[in-house]
Amino acid sequence: MNCVIQKKAPNKKRLFISLMGGSFAVVSVIFFIMWKVSYPGLWEINEYLPLCFGVVLGMVAGLLALGNFSMLAGVLGWRVPKFFSRQTYMLMNMLFYVAVGAGRLLGIDRRRIEGSFVAVSNQIVKHRHLKVPPDRLLVVTPHCLQLADCPHKITRDPNNCKRCGRCDIGALVTMAEEMGFHFFVVTGGTLARQTVMKIRPKAVVAIACERDLASGIQDVYPIPSVGVLNLRPNGPCYNTHVDLDEFRRAIEEIIMPNKKQ
Repeated sequence: MNCVIQKKAPNKKRLFISLMGGSFAVVSVIFFIMWKVSYPGLWEINEYLPLCFGVVLGMVAGLLALGNFSMLAGVLGWRVPKFFSRQTYMLMNMLFYVAVGAGRLLGIDRRRIEGSFVAVSNQIVKHRHLKVPPDRLLVVTPHCLQLADCPHKITRDPNNCKRCGRCDIGALVTMAEEMGFHFFVVTGGTLARQTVMKIRPKAVVAIACERDLASGIQDVYPIPSVGVLNLRPNGPCYNTHVDLDEFRRAIEEIIMPNKKQ
């Protein structure tokens, strides 16, 4: 996979939000110009056509405005009607491709946009204050967290890990046993989707690179997902790591206390 090492930025969310706000402004201007230019011709055909065309353009612009507002409200934790909170995730996923297109025009690396998208999504999930039982939480990690020369196959069954301590898989398996969530190591998006369909969780926490997290969040929609970026000191998808403290915090924010503890 074409993963890259990326340092964490304190204001990473700002990039995605700015791209969406700028895109909305540009699209609104384009819509107005389209309506203004087509007005005379439409009027000649039928006096109501300019109004109808304006209403259609206004509805599309309104959808974009709603997406921007609900996304910003979710990030800032504002109290909004339940309708907005339900639609935020859907609109954010739809507008992701608008942000990618805008970033391409501006020469912004797609990885930066994907990382910002994940940060925004995480913040929105955080402010929803979701709590799910341990057995309804699914954690998926990439197989590159395991050492490349390890002889023990842990894909689909991480309990095959001998917990030698040379990689982070053993610590994650132990954490899964202590906290009670489902834990799987997957080789790609297809297996990850199969695992989600099998477990049918109420929430997902994933460890991966920016690209896989961004696509995974969209793949499992409407299930809320939290993404934790992996660490890549050895390069793309080879003997990667995860900040275990950051991962534990992500789990503790979304999981109900295990009564067995």
